[in-house]
Amino acid sequence: MRFWQGKRVLLTGHTGFKGGWAAAMLSRLGADLTGLALAPDTEPSLFDQAGLDAVVDHHVVDLRDAGSVRGLVHRVQPDLVLHMAAQPLVLRSYQAPVETFASNVLGTVHLLDALRDLDGLGVVLVVTSDKVYADDGTGAPRDESATLGGRDPYSASKAMTEIAVASYAKSFFDKTGTVVATARGGNVVGGGDYSVDRILPDAWRSARAGTPLVLRNPHAVRPWQHVLDCLTGYLLYVERLAKDPDGPRSLNFGPDDEAVSVETMARTFLDGLNRQTQIMVEPRPDVVETRHLALDAARARSLLDWRPKLDAKQAAAWSADWYRRVGDGEPAIRVTLDQIDHYAQLN
Repeated sequence: MRFWQGKRVLLTGHTGFKGGWAAAMLSRLGADLTGLALAPDTEPSLFDQAGLDAVVDHHVVDLRDAGSVRGLVHRVQPDLVLHMAAQPLVLRSYQAPVETFASNVLGTVHLLDALRDLDGLGVVLVVTSDKVYADDGTGAPRDESATLGGRDPYSASKAMTEIAVASYAKSFFDKTGTVVATARGGNVVGGGDYSVDRILPDAWRSARAGTPLVLRNPHAVRPWQHVLDCLTGYLLYVERLAKDPDGPRSLNFGPDDEAVSVETMARTFLDGLNRQTQIMVEPRPDVVETRHLALDAARARSLLDWRPKLDAKQAAAWSADWYRRVGDGEPAIRVTLDQIDHYAQLN
């Protein structure tokens, strides 16, 4: 990926889990990296553990503050933008729906509005979610032509973001030659995620505390993928759009059609930690969730020659390896870069 060498890249959300891995990868690829995000909202955080402020020009900016967003964008004058900042949690969206819509929809609009003033901007990739699609009740894999929707505030906010991005692209960016696209990633796992109400971080906390792991929907199936698989797809997509501006403006990134349940992921992860942890089931009838969620990523496979290198169980095992090694005292940045380098060597 020599494409990234020396490119001025604006990465939003670099203090989060996926954004932290993206910062480490882009730094490894030689990008001139500027980060825009809120301060880390977990303790610990990958950003702090791995000392990622050493590899990214770190700016704490709230996307809901249009003036601050515009000021940073105009100072940086990026060549490329990878927009990953968001309120990313379904359960939190029930507790804070206004914050979720403001961050995910209006925050993205603020960023796009600031970017449309720039000259020489090549590609803007906005990361949304596999949950942008309306639930048709079939569980069949959904491709990029499926109807957008969302019953919970998080999913709805991401579907609305898709519409806003398409509007800005057609109204403004297509006229200037800047390519604006969206990437819809599946359920991403990996080391350094400390968010609440996510299966592997919850399992890690339970294992450390010696308390039961509580699952609300153990038989739910999700399109699990390791963070390195997903991010590699995003970076290949940006590179392809820079070379072929007429390419598709949205792509799914997900695993092969694996029916892997929440419980199976949890048990595989706990086995990797070498911890025996009791699993309990406590349903949440107040939370409406899709039982079987699957993505059709055939377009990304064909267009980018991309496919996941790790299946769901391997993704859980790699995640466990990260937490175990860091827990045993290895520096988080060393473990992170070691996994990035190991991944790059896989066929």
